[in-house]
Amino acid sequence: MTHEFAGIDEVANAVGTQLGETEWLEITQEQVDQFAAATGDHQWIHVDVERAAKGPYGGTIAHGYLTLSLIAKFGEELFSVGGATAKLNYGVNKVRFPAPVPVGSRVRASAQISGAQETAAGVQVSLQWVIEIENTPKPACVAETVVLLVR
Repeated sequence: MTHEFAGIDEVANAVGTQLGETEWLEITQEQVDQFAAATGDHQWIHVDVERAAKGPYGGTIAHGYLTLSLIAKFGEELFSVGGATAKLNYGVNKVRFPAPVPVGSRVRASAQISGAQETAAGVQVSLQWVIEIENTPKPACVAETVVLLVR
């Protein structure tokens, strides 16, 4: 855990704070297959190992939305907030997938608090995420997400 915030107000006052980097996470074919089963996205580039080996990336790649969904896991690794009754995914303002994630590669994330807005329920916190692929110059995913910290 990189940052432990004592309360919601502390997070709201931390705009501009870099939360650090997560541990590396290997992307496995099993994860990709389970994501395909859960979402119904069985595109061959993700799940057909033999066909993908002859394809543009030399093997299967993770779904972009699988990569994006890892933000929930990475967020738990990067920060906690005391006093919040819930930490809810509120939305995504912008997402880009500059590079594919080959199965077998490792990814990690870094995040920065980019905004905070008071609401009746608590505080909406905007986070800028970069998910990088080990030994790859372009990131796998760049996203701005919004989390609702409920009082």
